[in-house]
Amino acid sequence: MSISGQATVHERIVPALHALPRPVFARTESLLRPERTPMHRHPWVQLSYAISGVLHVHTPTGSFVAPPQRAVWMPPDMDHEVFSFANTEMRGLYLDPQLFDDAHGHCRVIEVTPLTHELIKQFAQCPTEYDEAGEDGRLAMVLVDQLRAAREVSLSLPLPQDARVLQLCRQLQDAPDDNRTLAEWGEMLGASEKTLRRILLRETGLSFRHWRQRMRLLGALEALGQGVAVTEVALSAGYQSTSAFIAAFREQFGVTPGDFFNA
Repeated sequence: MSISGQATVHERIVPALHALPRPVFARTESLLRPERTPMHRHPWVQLSYAISGVLHVHTPTGSFVAPPQRAVWMPPDMDHEVFSFANTEMRGLYLDPQLFDDAHGHCRVIEVTPLTHELIKQFAQCPTEYDEAGEDGRLAMVLVDQLRAAREVSLSLPLPQDARVLQLCRQLQDAPDDNRTLAEWGEMLGASEKTLRRILLRETGLSFRHWRQRMRLLGALEALGQGVAVTEVALSAGYQSTSAFIAAFREQFGVTPGDFFNA
């Protein structure tokens, strides 16, 4: 379920860009195979958006998942790596931080409305050094207005900083169907169940049950988006039944798996 578990993930080169040619800069890429952009940072805002496929963005403090109709907002100077699955159509934006009052806020996943989607697609066709006072410049500012108003959605997974609990979380991300209890993890890591529970709650704001549930459901989105049967996805995610998976999915996202990608 995790991209890190795929057999071959190809390294993607970070674009060499020392300054933005315009306040809004677009990048278009067709990624036919699983790709990883190694950990890096920019002095500008980055919006990672896929019109098809699912993106995973990892930072030192969390993981963020963006299926279609969602995008990852990355503030300036934040270390991050980006994973994409096969057949992903990227439409990324680099944005001057001065355009946004909260540019230096937290990394988050935002909703991409149908209007914003069309604006991004149209702007991606503009020349790099577009006329800021002309039609393309006005289009860029309409797009910026839509991004300022974008709603944050709950498609992020906070990560703990404690080494033992982080090890636990990373192993679960690689094997979401691992059903070991927190007590069993404690025996392996040399810490009590109470200690692990306390650290995880303090550093992520989530209980072990809720953290693992969110991790499993976020990891299931790529397979669901590719049309894999819900029963197969549920079992791969560690659920004992399809009904249990659907109930957890509805609790997390407010809709069933069948409705999620049409939301």
